[in-house]
Amino acid sequence: MEQFRVEKTEYVNKTFRLPKDLVTELSVLAQQKNVSLNQLVIQCCRYSLNNLEDSDT
Repeated sequence: MEQFRVEKTEYVNKTFRLPKDLVTELSVLAQQKNVSLNQLVIQCCRYSLNNLEDSDT
């Protein structure tokens, strides 16, 4: 039987300047989807990086 392992995600604090309207739009979406703004931004960044066209990298 496989043993249970507790995994912890490591985070780094970083400050980004975003347009006010973008933050508002993201905040509304996060509330609608019942996720934190931080989690939504992480998902957006991961999706964008995973879906870049080859010519963009």
